[in-house]
Amino acid sequence: MPDAAGRVVPTYRELLARTDAPAGSSWNVFGEGDQLGALHFAGAEQAVHAAGLVRTGRVFDLDYPINAFVPSIAGTRPATEHHIFANNPHHRDDWLDSFYLQSTSQIDGLRHMRHPVHGFYGGVADEDVAEGTEALGIQLLAEHGIVTRGVLLDMPRYLASRGRHLDVATNEAFTADDLRAAAAFHGVDFRRGDVILLRTGWAGDWLGLTQEQQAQRRARWGSPGIAQSHAMLELLWDEGIAMIASDNAGVEAFPVDPDSGFVDPDEPRPERGPVHNGMLHRPLLALLGIYLGELWRLDELAQACADDGDHAFLLTAKPLAVPGGVGSPPNAMAIK
Repeated sequence: MPDAAGRVVPTYRELLARTDAPAGSSWNVFGEGDQLGALHFAGAEQAVHAAGLVRTGRVFDLDYPINAFVPSIAGTRPATEHHIFANNPHHRDDWLDSFYLQSTSQIDGLRHMRHPVHGFYGGVADEDVAEGTEALGIQLLAEHGIVTRGVLLDMPRYLASRGRHLDVATNEAFTADDLRAAAAFHGVDFRRGDVILLRTGWAGDWLGLTQEQQAQRRARWGSPGIAQSHAMLELLWDEGIAMIASDNAGVEAFPVDPDSGFVDPDEPRPERGPVHNGMLHRPLLALLGIYLGELWRLDELAQACADDGDHAFLLTAKPLAVPGGVGSPPNAMAIK
C-alpha cells in the first residue's frame, strides 16, 4: 500500500513483526523523524478526488459551539469565558479565558497520548512534549491542512436496518466487520486518505438531557464506539485511514473491554480525569499516528446523507495553529 508520496507502506501485520521499532508502530515509515503520521495518506491526489465529489455545494458545519458540553464531560475543564472590550466607542475586541482546546469538538493531535511502554509517536522524548516546545504539535496539522474524502458511517441507521436498536447509554462496541458492513450498507468503500466519520447518536442525545439527567448518566457512564482490538487497528491502518472522528466523547466504546488484551492490570488509576488504560488511543496516536476526532457534530450531515443516499463527500479541517498544541477544535466542514 503506497502513501500519498508513493512510498510502499507495510501492512499492519508486517508492522507487528517489526524489530527495528516498537511492534505495531509506523515510526519512520513515512521518513526518518516523521511527525505527521497517517496524515501522509491524505495528499494532493486525495484532495483533488474529494473536490470532485461536490455536487450541490451544500456545506455542513461539523463543530459544536464552544461550551456546548458544559459541565465538562472529562470533569477537568472549566467553561470558557468570552470577554469583549473597546478602546473607543467605535471599536470592539475580545479574548477568551479558560479556553480548553479539547473541551468541545476536537482533533486529538499526536501529543495527546503517549504509549505507556514506548512513549510518544516516533520516539519523541517526553521532555520535548511540554510548554515551549513544538514537537508533534497541532500546528503541524494546521500547516498541512486536512482536505480529503470523508465517509460517514451512520451506525444507528445501519443497525436499525438489521433490526437492532443502538442504546447510546451503553458501551456497545463496533467491530471492524461492523464498520465494513456499515460502509457496504451505505454504498461506500474505504480509500487511502479517508476520514471516517462515525455517527453513534451520542452527542445529540447527551445535549438533549437536562443537567440532572446528565449527572445521573455519569453515574453509570457508557458510550458506544469502536471496539478495542487488533482487527480494528488493522482495518484503519491497512485502509490508509488518516483520521477517525465520531460524535461521542472518545471514539471508542467506553468503558473499555477488559478482555481486549490492551488493559494493563498493574497500571494504577490516575489521580484525576478519565481512565485511559486499555484504550486504543495509545496505539492509534502513539504507535500508528492515526488521528482521532471527538464530539463532532454529525446529525445534520447524517440526515442529508440518508436523504440523498451519498455517504462520501469533501471534508476539510483546519486546526488552530497553536505551536506545541496538544489538540484543537477541528474547524471542520463537509461539502456535498
